[in-house]
Amino acid sequence: MSEGIRMSGNAPRTATVPAAPEQACPIAPVVDIVFSRWTTPILWTLNEYGRQRFVELERRITTITPKVLTQRLRQLERDGLVVRTYHPEVPPRVEYEISDLGRSLAPLFAALADWAGANMGKVEEARAEYDADDRRPRPA
Repeated sequence: MSEGIRMSGNAPRTATVPAAPEQACPIAPVVDIVFSRWTTPILWTLNEYGRQRFVELERRITTITPKVLTQRLRQLERDGLVVRTYHPEVPPRVEYEISDLGRSLAPLFAALADWAGANMGKVEEARAEYDADDRRPRPA
């Protein structure tokens, strides 16, 4: 599908057998990989600041716990988005950097940053309008 994603609200709806999520939405696996809670800040930090040691990442992403940072770095390494380099010296040194595959996500992140700049004000307005509507049910 080289034409990009087509989203049309006018497409006819027919009764079909439910598709697997990755078939119903071909970008779902990518969203699962790239937009999990901590992946984006980790990739952004490595892309922005270059090769980092664990403690440097921990300092830059202040709200992440060491356990979660370790888990996410392992998953990102497994997915090929981050490269881990072990230096066998005393004391041992480990560095992380974004891979070429991870860097290839830069246009996606840039497009999302552009969208956010152009549209987050509209989202905030829509939220305020929604919240101000007295006919809407309120959370308990």
